[in-house]
Amino acid sequence: MTQDVKIHPLVSPWGRFGLYSFFIDAPEPAIVDTGIASSPAEGMAPALETLGRRIEDVRWILLTHGHIDHLGGAHALCELTGRRAQVVIHEADAHLLRSRQAHVDEYVAVRGQYLNDPQGAAKQTATAQTVISGEMEPSIAVRGGETLSLGGDVTVSVHSIPGHTAGSVAYVVNGQNSVFVGDAVQVHGAANGFPGYEDPVAYRSSVQYLRDEIRPQHLYLGHPYRRADGVAYGVELDSEQARQALQESLDIQSRVSDAAHRYLQDGLQVTHSAYSPFARVAEELGYEGDPALEPSPFFTTLHGYHTQFNQKL
Repeated sequence: MTQDVKIHPLVSPWGRFGLYSFFIDAPEPAIVDTGIASSPAEGMAPALETLGRRIEDVRWILLTHGHIDHLGGAHALCELTGRRAQVVIHEADAHLLRSRQAHVDEYVAVRGQYLNDPQGAAKQTATAQTVISGEMEPSIAVRGGETLSLGGDVTVSVHSIPGHTAGSVAYVVNGQNSVFVGDAVQVHGAANGFPGYEDPVAYRSSVQYLRDEIRPQHLYLGHPYRRADGVAYGVELDSEQARQALQESLDIQSRVSDAAHRYLQDGLQVTHSAYSPFARVAEELGYEGDPALEPSPFFTTLHGYHTQFNQKL
């Protein structure tokens, strides 16, 4: 690649969140992650206009994983391109692009077990209907190891980095080592103040891979994840900030893992605590955030450790 490709963050509003997508200004332009149903028209299109670009010209939609705030706008964005953009997602998360119901099923199977909300599934159904712009087949279902050509001499390599979800991927702009990871690098979590990942072993391995093998020159995060002191990183990190964020992610994962495994040796203990049945873990870690605040990473993560522990028995 003869010169660096410019990358621009595109921010779309959603409740207490700002949803981040990224525009790769290549000969065949790409957008990484799509926010929710309203994001392409209300956030991306105006932002691109200020850059002198048109949303109609986007040719690649690169999804880092299958959560609703990252793929919810995929169908709407594809429609705005006249269906000329290719939609890419890992095959392990592709069911979440194909089906709104898959998001509800995921809620019921994991965090819904602990939230004790009789209306939880109904709320998830309503959310999926509202914020996911449409069900669709991906143009390309990747596994990791692929190289995508964005025109000219611009290529993007795909790396499987499971943990946050089974189908989390990193997209790396080759030649400048700009790395898009979505939510695969959690540090100490975002607004909920707790790191969220489905598979603890895979998560740690993936973060180590990013730190030791990819070694990002520029790291682009899906949200402003927070340091130990609660101060948020930005979503665009330079090489030193990236190294710090990756190491911090490993450090907090170790702390959570140690506490979870000590507690789970005694089995689950249902109490009246909002953190039940993982109250002792929350107490040891000093976690005082609201565990019911969606997307409830506390319960998703501790469920992962519980599952892992049971598999060893």
